[in-house]
Order: sequence, then C-alpha cells, then structure tokens
Amino acid sequence: MPPLPTAQDTPYRHVQGLSRGLAILQEISSAPQGWATIAELSQRTGLHRTTVRRMLETLQTEGYVRRSASDDSYRLNEKVRRLSDGFTDDEWISEVANPVLGELLQKLVWPSDLCTLDGDSMLVRETTHRFSPLSFHRAMIRQRMPVLLTAAGRAYLAFCSAEERKQVLGLLVSGQDEQAALAQNQVLVERMLAKVRAQGYATNDGEWSAQLKTVAIALPIVHQGRVLGTINVVVLKKAMNAAEAARRYLPDLQAAVAKIELALQTNAALVPGR
Repeated sequence: MPPLPTAQDTPYRHVQGLSRGLAILQEISSAPQGWATIAELSQRTGLHRTTVRRMLETLQTEGYVRRSASDDSYRLNEKVRRLSDGFTDDEWISEVANPVLGELLQKLVWPSDLCTLDGDSMLVRETTHRFSPLSFHRAMIRQRMPVLLTAAGRAYLAFCSAEERKQVLGLLVSGQDEQAALAQNQVLVERMLAKVRAQGYATNDGEWSAQLKTVAIALPIVHQGRVLGTINVVVLKKAMNAAEAARRYLPDLQAAVAKIELALQTNAALVPGR
C-alpha cells in the first residue's frame, strides 16, 4: 500500500478557514468545563479574537455551537455529536430549556436556574439571574449549590432513583460542608424528601447560609423515568416565603417543565443515554 500523501504532496490547496473552525471545535470539546470564551479560544488556538468570533458565528449559524446568553461562552451543540464526544446530556438539556427559561422570566420577572447533579453538588447550567431586575446574584452560571439545602437539590434527590439517591447521600455524608451533618440524619432526610414527593415540588426557606436572603421552589425535569435536572424560581425572602412563592408561581413553573419534557419526548432520539 503506497504511503498517504502529506500536505505537501496533495494537489489541493489547504483550506485555512476549515482548519481554524476545526481547531475551535476541538478546543471547546477538550475544555474541562465543556465551554470556552472567545478570549480563551483565542489564546488556545493562537487566532485573533476577531477571527475566532467570525468562526464562532459561522459555526453557530450552521448549528455546531451555541452561545450561552448568561456569560457569552460557547459550547458544542447537538449537531456536533457525530463529530465529537464533547456533547453531554446536560448540554442538551440546557439547549432545550434555555428558551423556556427566557419565557418563564418574562412571566415571573423573578430569576430561575437550570441545575444538574454534579457529584455532590447541584451545578447551575443555565440561569436568568443576569437578566432579572429582581436578582442581586448576577453571576450564578456554573455556581455549585448544596443538594440538601436548596430547592433544586431537594427536587432532584426526591425524584431520582433510589439507587442514585443512595449514592448521592453516601457522598454527602462523607463531606465536610454544612450539609454533611444533615445528611447523617437519615430519618430527617427521608422525612424531608417524602414531603417533597407528597407535595410534588421542593422548597427552601433560606436554609443555605450562602443565600439566607432568598427562598426558592423547584421541580425536576424527567425524561423516560430519569431525572435529568431541576428548574427553580428564586425570590427574596423579604418579599414572600416559600409557601407564597409556590402559590403564585408553581403553575407557571409546572408549565415550563412540562414544555421541556414534551420537547425531550419529541426529540427522544437526540437525547443521549447514560
């Protein structure tokens, strides 16, 4: 078998624009956090920021990357799954939920977060905090939140499988943070989660020391019997308590989750399994 032609041997011209686009896709795919900013991509590829922006706009138009409105970072889109393994369940859920979060913000004005489980924490994947005039925590994207002390985490833990719940609680018990002591009280945890399942939604009323001024309600996003993430609505504690927030906003939150779950059912083939 003759040797393959090198770049110098081929009669065809090197397509520099294609190489640059592929380099950008590769850098996003290999980024530890699954996303990258224009500045980071410029530094990693050696390309000028203007060139990187132009390439990203083309890739976005073609459906291979998407821009997070929360912080102007870029991540791989569903279409690139055939080219790279950098696309994950969580990114797909974010893409489906992002426009629904925007609609929810228009209705409620209070901010919402889309969270997924990440080890022993809930990770904020998408948020409308940046766009809500009622939020004083604008930099929530990619923030880690405790599972047992937040509505988002409680909604996840209450409705996930028993085996997953056991594994998560095992991680929490061995932790050194403020929720470890709570995790060690199995009776209290089971009572709390049973209440969440009975009422159909989770709440927190300022139990998390980092967010004492806020309360929240949250619902799980379920696809084919598996909890993929949660969506919350966050309000100021001085404005209302969790019960009042549920009375006012739970119907809209339920409608938003139902819309996301329907989109996932409609595009079931596009949702990668675990």
